[in-house]
Amino acid sequence: MSTTQNSKPDPDWHGEGVTVADVLTALNDIRRKFARAEAGDDEHPHSRNRVMTLVAVVASEGDERRALRACRAIAAHHPSLAIVVRDQPNLGGSGRMDASISTDTHQSSSGVPVMFELVTLHIGGAAGEHLAALVDPLLLSGVPTYLWWLGTPPFGTRGLLDALKIGDALVIDSTHFERPYHSFLGLADLDTNAHQRLGVADFQWQRLAPWREMIAQFFEPKDRRTFMSGIGELGIDYVGDGRGNRIAAALLIGWFASALGWKMQRAVGGTGGVVAAHFATDGGRPLDVAFRSVPKAHLSQGEVSAVRITGASGGRTFQLSIQRDPERPRRVGTDGGAMEFRQLHPSGGDDDAGTEVAERKAAQHREMLLRNRETLHHTATGDPPGESLPRQPTVLTRERRHGDNSLVLLTLIDIGGAETLRHVQHVESEDEATLLLELLSTGAHDAVYARSLAAAAELMRAL
Repeated sequence: MSTTQNSKPDPDWHGEGVTVADVLTALNDIRRKFARAEAGDDEHPHSRNRVMTLVAVVASEGDERRALRACRAIAAHHPSLAIVVRDQPNLGGSGRMDASISTDTHQSSSGVPVMFELVTLHIGGAAGEHLAALVDPLLLSGVPTYLWWLGTPPFGTRGLLDALKIGDALVIDSTHFERPYHSFLGLADLDTNAHQRLGVADFQWQRLAPWREMIAQFFEPKDRRTFMSGIGELGIDYVGDGRGNRIAAALLIGWFASALGWKMQRAVGGTGGVVAAHFATDGGRPLDVAFRSVPKAHLSQGEVSAVRITGASGGRTFQLSIQRDPERPRRVGTDGGAMEFRQLHPSGGDDDAGTEVAERKAAQHREMLLRNRETLHHTATGDPPGESLPRQPTVLTRERRHGDNSLVLLTLIDIGGAETLRHVQHVESEDEATLLLELLSTGAHDAVYARSLAAAAELMRAL
């Protein structure tokens, strides 16, 4: 982990009405000064140490702030060049460019100073139409270039295809697409229109990781592997109306279909956001898939709220249910308890395992207090031990529920006639910089996502 040595709020260089050549000259001057200062008088300048170039394309001031914040957060641990390009039609004429360069110096884990470079370009006109010409001269050689398009890329345009030629991967967030249905299909078509080495990464796919992990964990035990070939029905609930809000659900279905070899036979969209699709497995067995719109006021449009899987294999039936923010009644135990112990021993949800853990911790705490109550009372009050002792503390046992309950996944597993297994997982929310870094850690080349995207697009087109 690196630490910031010097962070400058003001840019090291700023120019108005400049050219790309002016920006490159200023950037090279800053690099030479840093190399000389870092090496000193007795050493030769060290070579630059960068791991990537991140190009962020934004269309508003708010998106620009988001991009700058994420770029700086990533650079704190990964030396890089970041270029933020913003369309600004009111800048004073098409083709005009204002630019600035900012740098932060960091100490690497090996003790070598490294510099993060942030180039901001404000373009008077549609930057996406000539992005390649603007950015290409500034790129670093020998390191990957990632193109992060905040908002909706202009799918199907020559400008986007030209821009993709200078990048190794395109990073997008399909939850922020305008006209999400058509834009999602445009994203899927990039596989045939862009160069073969292009990777594509989607923030929405990363947000689905907890769902995919919980489903995969169900099938992980060896005695459940055959359940994958015995799935009979798959149901997904999502939030919002309209086909554009079905993207996350379609990606999950595409993940199943591409991994298990399901072939879509037909799909029908009904009223109220209900969709029914019929698939055939590798062996020709029919399989029903359905997803529906369910209101959840605190969730964003398009988010998945539940997944249900049922089937049978080897003479055993099975059912897996995963719910986000389930409706659960509060319950209060009668095991006695002081109000002040709630925060000391929260259990975090309503399953028996969590409640038992909380009760054990509370019992240990109570036992420790009883053993030491005379000493504690004497220390706190100055009275002789044994006088005016406080009453025995008690602990109130209640459900494991957090204030941010929307990030709780409740999993219910039924296999045969056995008792229902319950598991509660608290999923920590991640900021945009963390999600971006996770996507870039794979080089934005995820074969599983690529296959899931293609299968999801096939389903969306059939509706």
